[in-house]
Amino acid sequence: MRFFVTILFVCLSTLFAESAKPNIVIFLTDDQGWGDLSINGNKDISTPHIDSLARDGALFENFYVQPVCSPTRAELLTGRYAFRSGVRSTSEGGERFNLDETTIADVFRSAGYATGAFGKWHSGMQYPYHPNGRGFDEFYGFCSGHWGNYYSPMLEHNGKIVKGEDFCVDDFTSKAMDFIEENKEKPFLVYLPYNTPHSPMQVPDRFWEKYLDKTLTMKNTYNKKWGHGEDFVKAALAMCENIDWNVGRVLNKLDELQIADNTIVLYFSDNGPNSPRWNGEMKGKKGSVDEGGVRTPLHLRWPQKVAKAQVVNEVTGAVDLLPTLVSMAGIELRLDKKLDGVDVSSLINGSKPQWNDQRSLLAYWRGKATLRSKDYRLDAQGRLYDMRNDRAQKNDLSKKLPEIQNSLKQELQILLSEVEKELEPTDERPFVICHKEFKWTQIPARDGEAHGGIKRSNRYPNCSFFSNWTS
Repeated sequence: MRFFVTILFVCLSTLFAESAKPNIVIFLTDDQGWGDLSINGNKDISTPHIDSLARDGALFENFYVQPVCSPTRAELLTGRYAFRSGVRSTSEGGERFNLDETTIADVFRSAGYATGAFGKWHSGMQYPYHPNGRGFDEFYGFCSGHWGNYYSPMLEHNGKIVKGEDFCVDDFTSKAMDFIEENKEKPFLVYLPYNTPHSPMQVPDRFWEKYLDKTLTMKNTYNKKWGHGEDFVKAALAMCENIDWNVGRVLNKLDELQIADNTIVLYFSDNGPNSPRWNGEMKGKKGSVDEGGVRTPLHLRWPQKVAKAQVVNEVTGAVDLLPTLVSMAGIELRLDKKLDGVDVSSLINGSKPQWNDQRSLLAYWRGKATLRSKDYRLDAQGRLYDMRNDRAQKNDLSKKLPEIQNSLKQELQILLSEVEKELEPTDERPFVICHKEFKWTQIPARDGEAHGGIKRSNRYPNCSFFSNWTS
């Protein structure tokens, strides 16, 4: 009888473990290119922990985001093209997505998940645009898109100003690990939007010293110069190795808590590299709607359900992550707005793939737009390129394949008409001060307009403060 009870207990425990909702950890890096990982062929860098996510799960070979920070973040959080939700810039309020959007954190919190975000938010500062107003129970980090000091800087914890602890990426990771441990008995969604390798190029000495006297061998093919200088490139690579170390810390914590098997871990970047460093043979970098500006890594690991060493060649994007994670977690999704993203889980879970090969993805920034289909990219000038064989976009196929070019042009024109219709010409959304449901309000210089004898210290509002000026 005792033997039978033991067998029954083991069977029920196994069944419960397999049916329990998975935990989710999302790593999002800032200005890290597809080429800034050793798994993608960069011999100047070593990123074993990030690489391990692909070896132990799935590597998405054709994964796309938007050319700059805020639009990509909005698409991850809402599953919809950023222009539909009012994102038009990276500062002065244009980085915010509309309040009637439902976020990934809203969805998972409603399903009983503990939700936490740790790092760079860049989707609005004043509540209810603040992360605590967008479904996250816990927030530690900063809400702007740029931070001038990475060592023990001014940060915030759920709206309250606090002082960070040493190097901020290490600090964000430590706080996320504490959150994971506190919520290990219930499902959690942890969002880790790191702010590196975005400038300023600051990194702990032990990572920088590896590169100090190192001879770099990998350069980009479309611009032989280093762009910002070789030291900038070295610093960026050192920052990526620091990120890798922190990814390893989180993976070790999941192992230590014995919850790794039922935790989905994703890793990707918000846009292309922030300098013309090695990035395969792709054309473009951050800010560009060409391949190099919008193609980033995506690695996904879930030991309990996703087989190792899978390569997904279908065209996928940041807009797909919300519906995919909801599907993988077995959560019912009820939204008032139609998603641009689709559930891509059938590509990696061993079931028969449910996929539309005719699907295309839009990249849009400041009036420039491109469309990426299964095999081709229609660029911002209407030229056509074979993305399977010509990621450098050297050979225009418009004259050889006019039917494909025209078909993509028509599709792009429909999307651009939607941009014009849905993105208002001016941003009339107010900055909410002293919201009754939130104790704290910050009013940074980037959210204001200079008048009279005042000007910005930098031409980018996101990076500036106001100063007195006299002629």
